[in-house]
Amino acid sequence: MKKKELNSLSYAELVTKRSELNRKFMDLRFQMVVGHIDNPLQKRHMRREIAQLNTLIRQKELAGQGNK
Repeated sequence: MKKKELNSLSYAELVTKRSELNRKFMDLRFQMVVGHIDNPLQKRHMRREIAQLNTLIRQKELAGQGNK
């Protein structure tokens, strides 16, 4: 997703998206160990996207929009 699209998401949507990506990342790691993966750079892309979501979630928490 583009940064502009991520900024428009609410706190709950960001947390949901992060949990989905974490699940997909774990599946991808498992597939890499087994050896059935087409694009090994996909792991790097997913890791960076998760980090970007973590940053946006933390920014919203500091701004007082988080529901923690």
